[in-house]
Amino acid sequence: MEDIWFWVIFNAVIIVLLMCDLFLFHRKSHEVKVKEALWISAFWIGLAFLFNIFIYHSRGVDSALNFLTAYLVEKALSVDNLFVFLLIFTYFKVPKEYEHKVLFWGVLGAIIMRAAFILFGIALVQQFHWVLYIFGAFLVYTGIRLGLEKDKEINPEDNPIVKFARRLFPVTKEYDADNFFVVKAGKLFVTPLFIVLIAIEATDVIFALDSIPAVIGITTDPFIVYTSNILAILGLRSLYFALSHLMTLFHYLHYGLSFILVFIGVKMLIAGFIHIPIFVSLSIILFTLFITILASIYSPKKNGANGDVVKK
Repeated sequence: MEDIWFWVIFNAVIIVLLMCDLFLFHRKSHEVKVKEALWISAFWIGLAFLFNIFIYHSRGVDSALNFLTAYLVEKALSVDNLFVFLLIFTYFKVPKEYEHKVLFWGVLGAIIMRAAFILFGIALVQQFHWVLYIFGAFLVYTGIRLGLEKDKEINPEDNPIVKFARRLFPVTKEYDADNFFVVKAGKLFVTPLFIVLIAIEATDVIFALDSIPAVIGITTDPFIVYTSNILAILGLRSLYFALSHLMTLFHYLHYGLSFILVFIGVKMLIAGFIHIPIFVSLSIILFTLFITILASIYSPKKNGANGDVVKK
């Protein structure tokens, strides 16, 4: 019964915070400046750490370490989302003042989809334990692929879901303020902003296929997996605005993420033979992120003789 109240209270607080965000703090579309984004990011990160303290007092040190590790993994993996968000907004020439609305509804959709993925994934693991080995092998494969992947152009219009949306709905040529839908001559049209939202949602589905198995590899406690995932992606919007001008600095981060995915995948594959304590996993993940971010800052990527930093 106590666990049910944990779920109810957590989701109620998240809904209230989202409603405050939409109807109180961002009633009017405006460009989110770095200072504002940093304050909002600090709020979401602080909230996550306060919740971690609550987990510690209510569930003990192991659950608290599991939450912290899962939160950091999800937060680190979500940085890759930010690169794609930047590309999508640039490709579709989205006005800066409309980006927050797209990300708000994108995150709301991501919460619903990830909740379904998490509950399905954990139910699958609890019913068929061998699924963990499939998840582990998938993470190893994904991590290796990410480590070997070179910089490549991503065309949002090539996404099959975006193509389907364009075939399904008539789309206006121009943006109509921050509206997703508009009626012209009695006919309903979607605006390019709605297509951008579809592209954002489709991107999150793809990233969830990596991040959710990674978190399940840390713990199969549904409450820890769900809350760490939700709190990590809730701060994704403000993190985007805070880091959008600095993202090119983190060009080595994908190597660190590659190693983390492989590490968690191997941890899942050998779990039946070797137990790796959660504090060891947390230490390895933190050290990996520290080294790759430090390497990115002190060894900026150059392009030929002119020394210009390459944009990802």
